[in-house]
Amino acid sequence: MQGSLPPEAQEKLEELQNLQETAQNVSEQKQSSETALNEAQTALTTLESVDADSKMYREVGELLIETDYESAQEDLEEKVDSLEVRVEQLTKQEERVQEKFESLQEELQQMLQGGAGGAGPMGPGGA
Repeated sequence: MQGSLPPEAQEKLEELQNLQETAQNVSEQKQSSETALNEAQTALTTLESVDADSKMYREVGELLIETDYESAQEDLEEKVDSLEVRVEQLTKQEERVQEKFESLQEELQQMLQGGAGGAGPMGPGGA
């Protein structure tokens, strides 16, 4: 495969490499979101066992700001909800990227197995 590839095969190969990068980025984002979701769920569970009259603080950048039980609970519930949606979206994106990757990989294999020099069953060449 190190010889000269047909331009179409080279394009597919570059697309595959780009998709692989995209898949890695999506996977990292998903992992980060899942970690944040687990932390938020743990905090929410812990909050349930805390007395509602307890002093509470929330982190805002480098500061700890006093907050009340109800606000802390609402904020955590919103965070959990938004992170669940984010993880779901990233999971779907990950699946779409994987499907496209497999499809392109198959096209490239067919292109290379079908002979590098002839017109293959890939359809009419547009641009």
